[in-house]
Amino acid sequence: MAWIVLVISGLLETAWAVALDRSAGFTRLVPSVVFGITIVLSMLGLAYALREIPVGTGYAVWVGIGAVGTALVGMVALGEPANLARILSLLLVVAGVVGLKLFH
Repeated sequence: MAWIVLVISGLLETAWAVALDRSAGFTRLVPSVVFGITIVLSMLGLAYALREIPVGTGYAVWVGIGAVGTALVGMVALGEPANLARILSLLLVVAGVVGLKLFH
């Protein structure tokens, strides 16, 4: 259960990072509220998962999921460059996250 919560929390990290960008420095209400809700839920999920998963592994997986998710949203929905080097770099992060899970 801790791993499922950790993955969901990583996805919520993507949500709060995108909402933070869309909030324009907290000048737009809806993205600011989405940011507040998702960051709290993401942190609560991380805290829950860390009761069973070592902090080094849990935090690295959480950050990796959030970073890859945020970069993918940027490339797919926000017009950020999606070149081969960026995609290969993201695949390396994914490989690291999978490795941390497999060798936990």
